[in-house]
Amino acid sequence: MKRHQHVDLIAIAWEAMERFGFNPEFPKSLLHEVNTIQPALRDRGTDTRDLRSLLWSSIDNFDSMDLDQIEYCEEGNDGEVHVKIAIADVDAYVPKHSFADQYAAHNGTSVYTGIVTFPMLPDHLSKGITSLLPGQDCMAVVIEYSVLPDGSTRPGSLYRAIVANKAKLIYEEVGEWLEGTREIPPPVSSLPGLEGQIRIQHEAAQRLRRHRMKHGALDLRTIEAEPVVEEGRVRDLVVQRQDLARQVIEEFMVAANGTTVAYLEDAGLPMIERVVVTPKYWDGIVETAAKYGWKLPKKPDAKELSLFLDSERERDPETFPDLSLTIVKLMGPGEYIARDPHRKPVGHFALAVTDYTHSTAPNRRYTDLIIQRLVKSVLDKQHCPYTYEDLQEESAWLSDREKKSKKVERFMRKAAAAVLLHDRVGEIFEGFVTGASEKGTYVRLSTPPAEGKVMRGTKCLKVGQKVEVRLIHTDPRRGFVDFECMGHV
Repeated sequence: MKRHQHVDLIAIAWEAMERFGFNPEFPKSLLHEVNTIQPALRDRGTDTRDLRSLLWSSIDNFDSMDLDQIEYCEEGNDGEVHVKIAIADVDAYVPKHSFADQYAAHNGTSVYTGIVTFPMLPDHLSKGITSLLPGQDCMAVVIEYSVLPDGSTRPGSLYRAIVANKAKLIYEEVGEWLEGTREIPPPVSSLPGLEGQIRIQHEAAQRLRRHRMKHGALDLRTIEAEPVVEEGRVRDLVVQRQDLARQVIEEFMVAANGTTVAYLEDAGLPMIERVVVTPKYWDGIVETAAKYGWKLPKKPDAKELSLFLDSERERDPETFPDLSLTIVKLMGPGEYIARDPHRKPVGHFALAVTDYTHSTAPNRRYTDLIIQRLVKSVLDKQHCPYTYEDLQEESAWLSDREKKSKKVERFMRKAAAAVLLHDRVGEIFEGFVTGASEKGTYVRLSTPPAEGKVMRGTKCLKVGQKVEVRLIHTDPRRGFVDFECMGHV
């Protein structure tokens, strides 16, 4: 079979970043500014606590070096679990209006294309000085809360601290161990007390999750296949599995964000909220559920929608990610809005929480850096660094940046899939119909999990159907993977 010419996916990623309004390259002025920064426990304040002796640990991807948070738990009275989340003090090294701050404010977020990562801050900061990696003492803002036996939370205090990560753990290893499918990871077994620490974290997270699900949180599991790149070539596409370790971090961060909102609310400060008020296309969700024989109420109801999704996940787990994707699209995207301190919170429909923001990833999201500055202004009894009008402007811009970053990431997944499948034009694959509308009909292959458009044979195709398709065309630079439907399976 004829081999295709090498496709420079990194160049395509740079072009995509520029096309959607991002700056993919750090200016020289920024790099000079950042490279002069020396690691030091700066900006400590008089009330900074020394918590380096605690058994802090992190759980993240195997290749993540820009660690924003570490966790520690301890059992309390009456079945409570006291949780501490230490967030990297990025603001201490990225002051407002600095070159690094201006760049981060423009891009708004790190962009992860699977081919190349475009970090919000240079590696010298995000993977070095401001990262909570093991082997270094770090400045942090600690968020405390208690998880009660029923899974509800009681917000605690926020304060400055010096922390030291004792173990960098990996999602897959910890998740499979907690699920009983592998031996205890060596980093856990080799550090006295860490096994018990992780098991307490797991128990607290499951309480939090059960409580949110009981109150209508949506368990949505979409498939986003990430490229596996070796020696500059796409070798495969893999789907990230939602495991128990990821649930620990997800639940802990939701609770930490809620605690941060409560803290700023008590201080009377304006802030940025993360919201999904109600689904954008509830009628479409009702129609989708009806196709599965499920009747949803005419008005948005998170609990009823959660019951429907739970039922379908158990009935047909293979196609549930595609149903999830449909619901996600009909829900509409989350967005940032400025919140006046005297106004009630809007809430996040999908998470079943009313007080929510983004505060736990200041190395990767600019919203979190803004929230960190607001928190530190309260801790230091200083003037609020942002007006309500400032936050309105920031919220609109950062909502746009997030939407555009997702477009870059989706485009690059399509481009990587086109490269992977380029030499397989003419082959027949099995897959599922993931979309069927006036905009087109789309199919996701079973293996590899690539998605493309059905150009021929679209008649009578419906979402969820199993089909056989023949690959007829790929175009990595345009992110095109095109199929002809050969029939139902």
